[in-house]
Amino acid sequence: MKIGFIGVRPDAADYSAKFIVRELENLGYVEGNGFHFEYRTADNQIDRLPDLVDQLIRLKIDVLITAATPETKMAQKATKDIPIVSLNLGDPVISGLVNSMARPGGNVTGFTPLSVELTSKRLELLKESIPKISRVAVIFNPETTRPETWKPSWGESQRVAKQLGLEIRSIEMKTAGELDGTFADIIKARTNGLVVSQSALTNSLQRKIVKLAATHKLPTIYPRRDYAESGGLMSYGADRNEAYTRVAIMVDKILKGSKPAAIPVEQASKFELICNLKTAKQIGVTIPPNVLARADRVIK
Repeated sequence: MKIGFIGVRPDAADYSAKFIVRELENLGYVEGNGFHFEYRTADNQIDRLPDLVDQLIRLKIDVLITAATPETKMAQKATKDIPIVSLNLGDPVISGLVNSMARPGGNVTGFTPLSVELTSKRLELLKESIPKISRVAVIFNPETTRPETWKPSWGESQRVAKQLGLEIRSIEMKTAGELDGTFADIIKARTNGLVVSQSALTNSLQRKIVKLAATHKLPTIYPRRDYAESGGLMSYGADRNEAYTRVAIMVDKILKGSKPAAIPVEQASKFELICNLKTAKQIGVTIPPNVLARADRVIK
């Protein structure tokens, strides 16, 4: 049997591919012994995805694992027959990838890090880490976030912000070309804290967002650990290992005869906090010991 994997960003894709293979090995799949893993990365060039997906399809793979929403959309466009399992589906209903979380209904299923409480939790962590923060901007992409998801999340964030004595403002960003203008507006509003929400757009702009936040010495908390690993101050989001484990189990079920249409999309239940002390020093802030003690990883 052949399992394909495709990702846009080579750093994240290399990391993910390695751990997916590990999880499949834990389930009894041995490379070269009736199991073959085919890996492709677009090297940050989304326009290469169609050709790479076509390559994998022509290899007659049994299951295709995708890194995130853009890869999943391209794969679903190319095939309705090969089962597709995604590590990060974002909001799969609004993107049209599945009919519902409980019963996807097509050839796509997978894992999503979405959670109503995540934005408010990031606000709490940012305020606890830098008590002087009073005005916080929250960047999100309205085109990839369902109103049914965003409204409860934003309502909970406003409630928590009031308790923390924070003034919060939602900032819409729909395209990569809006990034510089978005940061200009944030700084102009004398914002002294930033929360970056999870989306395919923000993930694709990860390094640029991290660099702009550092340039403006703006304390920022991000949705995934790779933001902190690439120089972001803090991150709080779904534990990557959970995604690898759950996706590997889904692949195993499909190889044993289950259909992705009937395998529910799973939501994150484990979360991790990463703190980057090098960045803290660079932007002139000190993360308190009580926060560092709770961190899953501290980058020094």
